[in-house]
Amino acid sequence: MAGGILIANRGEIALRIMRTCRTLGLRTVAVFVEDDAEAPHVGFADDAVDIGPGGYLAPGRLIEAAQRLDCAMIHPGYGFLSENAAFARAVTQAGLIFIGPSAETIAAVGDKIEARRRAVSLGIPVIPGCEPSTSPEALLDGARSLTLPLLVKAAGGGGGRGMRRVTRYDDLGQALAAASREAESAFGDPRVYVESAIDGARHVEIQIVGERDGRVLHFHERDCSLQRRHQKIIEEAPAPGLSPHVREGLARDAIRLAEAVRYEGAGSVEFLVRDEEWFFLEVNARLQVEHPVTELILGIDLVMAQLLVASGGRMPWLQDDLQPRGHAIEARLCAEDAGRGFVPCPGRIERLQFPSGPGVRVDAGVVAGGTVSPDYDSMIAKIIAYGANRDEALARLGCALEETVVLGVETTGGFLRDLLDDPRFREGRPHIGLAAARAAGWTPSQVKPQLFQAAAAAAALALAGERRAVRVSVGEQVDSPWQHLAGWRLGAGE
Repeated sequence: MAGGILIANRGEIALRIMRTCRTLGLRTVAVFVEDDAEAPHVGFADDAVDIGPGGYLAPGRLIEAAQRLDCAMIHPGYGFLSENAAFARAVTQAGLIFIGPSAETIAAVGDKIEARRRAVSLGIPVIPGCEPSTSPEALLDGARSLTLPLLVKAAGGGGGRGMRRVTRYDDLGQALAAASREAESAFGDPRVYVESAIDGARHVEIQIVGERDGRVLHFHERDCSLQRRHQKIIEEAPAPGLSPHVREGLARDAIRLAEAVRYEGAGSVEFLVRDEEWFFLEVNARLQVEHPVTELILGIDLVMAQLLVASGGRMPWLQDDLQPRGHAIEARLCAEDAGRGFVPCPGRIERLQFPSGPGVRVDAGVVAGGTVSPDYDSMIAKIIAYGANRDEALARLGCALEETVVLGVETTGGFLRDLLDDPRFREGRPHIGLAAARAAGWTPSQVKPQLFQAAAAAAALALAGERRAVRVSVGEQVDSPWQHLAGWRLGAGE
């Protein structure tokens, strides 16, 4: 893998990619906009370039920067241009390597309607639904034949944008129009389709990585059922409580679909699971935010796998080598006020203390003194815990969240800790409506008192340290315990 790698992203995922590149001895180039000039990912890279107007969404500027700084590859991370077929095509046409699926594959699976048709052609079960047809009226008529409640979905993208839940047929026309407008604004594609909503189901995804010669491996499943507004909050691997029949069926169908489109690179195939049934949802043609839980239970590096595959190499594993051990759970800590409807809370982070200890991993893209910008995702960090079993992982994650201190902005830490204590979640019975139900009416009074104690202690210690530094700087005598240790030295013998 000669040449540098430009990371066309920011925050924690840019740092995550850079760390793997560093272990492999690969030079990295960060990109940034003016407001991000002091961001951690900029200082961590070997080189950095101000990408200028258009920022992280300017394909031409990203490619020009990669060429000018002698990069052979571009890693899109996730979000931004990571699933943009036109960007992947432009990178390749510029003589660079796009670290991800080909433009053709992204187009095939990124269009949810086309991906759904592929699944149907392979005999993979899909949710009963109705696709766009010749006119909005025809789609409306077809959707009326489906069982309520319904979900209106955007064909060209996800993340909850362009999605509407409908509980009455009379509201369907308005929901279709509103979803179409939002989809066009978010993805440049106004097409929407309709599916029956499967309440009480679980959201389970299979991690896959495909090689250039057509070999595809699966890296087992993750449960991502705890969501708010169709955004994942807590993810875990393996998915608790799945029968062998469901677990094997999900992996089998994910591989079949990936092989059918000659999938190359990392991605995930997502399903809804209800009892012993499963239904194909979509393919995410990129690395997922929740990939650390898979890495921890398998002891692997998925970014390294991406780099190997993109450079034409082979992964160092056979399918039978990938046997899960233990359990991992990830919580997304965001700058949002959970007590006021989870409104975003951008601002300066005055104090920041992340947890540590056995089985604890933190992927973060911010530091104390930094700013959570209103222009980007509100996630501060991913707090991840690993244990020999699910109970141990849960206990470690709970302690890790209590040890996490963020002062200056409101966070979702208290809500996450409370959600971990939900009896249905602790018993391994999550479903896609659980977090939203828990969030309804949630107030900060439910936060564990340790969070407040830790925050107060951290603030007091930091303030005392600042005051002492000021007194020293003006030459004032500061009392110290070291002044009372006459005749004592470290390591002195008896």
